[in-house]
Amino acid sequence: MNEPVCIHFLAQKSDSRPRTQMMSFLIVTPGGRVIAVDGGNKQDTEYFHGYIEALLGPKPHIDLWFLTHPHSDHTDVLYEMLRRFPDDFTVGKLIHHFPPFDFLDAWEKSEAYTVSELEELIPVLEERGTEIVRAEAGNVFALDGVTFEILRTWDPSITANADNNSSMVFRMEAAGQSVLFTGDLGVEGGNQTLETVPAEKLRADFVQMAHHGQNGVGRNFYDAVSPKGCFWSTPVWLWNNDAGKGYNTHSWKTVEVRGWMEELGVKTHFINKDGTCVVALPYRFD
Repeated sequence: MNEPVCIHFLAQKSDSRPRTQMMSFLIVTPGGRVIAVDGGNKQDTEYFHGYIEALLGPKPHIDLWFLTHPHSDHTDVLYEMLRRFPDDFTVGKLIHHFPPFDFLDAWEKSEAYTVSELEELIPVLEERGTEIVRAEAGNVFALDGVTFEILRTWDPSITANADNNSSMVFRMEAAGQSVLFTGDLGVEGGNQTLETVPAEKLRADFVQMAHHGQNGVGRNFYDAVSPKGCFWSTPVWLWNNDAGKGYNTHSWKTVEVRGWMEELGVKTHFINKDGTCVVALPYRFD
């Protein structure tokens, strides 16, 4: 009997910081190979470290590590792992397409430091044998029956919501099903993706909800994806649009986006407010 492909969708552990969010996936192939997507905040590092050791044993090897874009709630686990546990793990390939420092310094100055951090840590990774790949649209990465195709990368013509709109979009195919990863893509990047990527490559069984499920891509993007299931990197306060005054009393768009998914007939939701979960592919939808 064939082993499944397992998506480990990790919960947030930085609860001590109000109103933070994060994104972290570990994908385990039938042969026990591991792919990471983002990772989370610094406060999520110990949990992530312990989780991969529980999966793989001491000194785990992550074959592919994708960073969708340079925001600390996506990148800091890798950076902190390299600082705190440099001899406790290895990475085969680090795959990213970050905008240059000067671009973010001009358009979203407060986030430019995250690019600088990666530039500082690349020599550390390379010394330890990691291949650094600056991905381009059309690149394909295959590992043990799991395939990732890069569909979209940073475009310097989009300066609104600059860091989020630098997000890579890529499609994972495994066990006859597909997952579309969007990072924190915004409306502008989402519309560009709709214009430049063939419709059949955007349709997917699962979608990772852009920007934690609020103020990300537009309804038209999700219409094109037509998912059966959603991954929400969404803490409870964001899920409920509640900054302290009750359900749906703040300005976040999560409740509205939840309504979109209901209108699309999506009944399967994995939300990291509910804790870490493991989804085995092929997944049987109800």
